[in-house]
Amino acid sequence: MLIGHPTSAQELIPAAYTPAPVGVNFVGLSLTSNRGDVAFDPSGPIDEAVADIGVSMFTYARTFGFFGRSATATYILPYVVGDIEGLYLGEPAAANRSGTGDSLFRLGVNLYGAVAMKQPEFATFRPKTLIGASLFVSAPTGQYDPTRLINIGTNRWGVKPEIGVVHIMGRWAIDAYVGAWFYTENTDFFGGTTRRQDPIYSSQVHLRFLIRPGLWTAFDANYWHGGKATIDGVGSDDLQNNSRVGLTLSWNVGKGHNLRFAVSRGAFTRVGGDFDSFGVSYGFSWAKRPG
Repeated sequence: MLIGHPTSAQELIPAAYTPAPVGVNFVGLSLTSNRGDVAFDPSGPIDEAVADIGVSMFTYARTFGFFGRSATATYILPYVVGDIEGLYLGEPAAANRSGTGDSLFRLGVNLYGAVAMKQPEFATFRPKTLIGASLFVSAPTGQYDPTRLINIGTNRWGVKPEIGVVHIMGRWAIDAYVGAWFYTENTDFFGGTTRRQDPIYSSQVHLRFLIRPGLWTAFDANYWHGGKATIDGVGSDDLQNNSRVGLTLSWNVGKGHNLRFAVSRGAFTRVGGDFDSFGVSYGFSWAKRPG
């Protein structure tokens, strides 16, 4: 099941397209500490940022059948606390912020390899190759003040279509995703200006190893490119061309209970993304027992 994560191209999420039986509910809480060149809005116009940002995220998800295919609907609500300083168009800027971030909605559907199954049938399911698609929607519900240069919320909508492929080879599995974030304009940006941003194209690759049933680890890597912004038609040198690498450990500690630990850091960066991150997530899943 998908654990809550930031709404940016910087994410590293292994096993996001692994199916589950229909009728499963999931709730989760994740805590992540980020230190380095990172911003409240990772696609924002802050360069050379030095920050210490903590993100907690509540997640609710449910699996269901969608035209006979396995599908998942997910809602994520983040809360952000942190300090940040850096350069905005070459000028020093700093802020201390806390509050809710933009809400994230996700619909994921398996296109190949996993039909909608109930628990008894799913228990004997042994997938080989899976192909899935998802649509992320970021809603402008986060804390936002147009008189402030640095905000937690983005005051715009974001949409990300994505395709994911999973290939399982015994204890090993490879996950690969490609997608792109598209944004609406922020017509109430700092100083009454309008901020527009080009799409950010992203990819992820994960190599997973099953240590034993309920315990697996993964090497994670991603790459994203784009996101050049203009403010009232004036552009800046903020094209993103970055990559991150990390490790993930997922452990089912009891029936329905899961712990996940993740660490990552910047591999190479042009603007933003050069930060160290450590996160821990707890999730609980349940399904209604057959009557």
